[in-house]
Amino acid sequence: MKKIIAIAAFSITAIAAKAQNASSTAQQQVNLNLSNAIELTFTGNNSATGAAVNLAFNTVNDYANGVQSAAQGLKVRSNKKFDVTVKTNATNFSYTGSTTPAPVMPVSGVLALKVSANSTGGSIAGSFSDFAGLSSTAANLLTNCNNGGNQTFSVMYEATPGFAYPAGTYTVDVVYTATQL
Repeated sequence: MKKIIAIAAFSITAIAAKAQNASSTAQQQVNLNLSNAIELTFTGNNSATGAAVNLAFNTVNDYANGVQSAAQGLKVRSNKKFDVTVKTNATNFSYTGSTTPAPVMPVSGVLALKVSANSTGGSIAGSFSDFAGLSSTAANLLTNCNNGGNQTFSVMYEATPGFAYPAGTYTVDVVYTATQL
């Protein structure tokens, strides 16, 4: 009888041990469905609309020599290489002041821009390494820039209206466009 109990106990132990060694697996495929993404913002306010740049002409020397802005920082985040273009939203500045009829100041020949810093891995296009004139036609500013989450560059403006225009505020928007390659 002791022999039968020992065999039964051994059999139960063996069955329990086998049950503990059982296993099962499951697997699942995970797909990342990435889209092309690009964003261009001003670093000063992390917005697509930068703060107004005011160029004050207070002295005769300002009119004779022109006035330059401080550097304006921009940042591109893109998962592909990209180019950046620049243009103005109009051919002429809009005028606010007391002169009637309103004077017409063309952007071309008055407003210029240069790339003052470039950490995009791309090349400065055309003559934008120094001050080059702006117009309402898009011009390449940076080309073949590297993809990444913090591709930065800075620009400076220079205005040289001369003595031909009366006092007032002359305004134009400068439009930057980052396009993936």
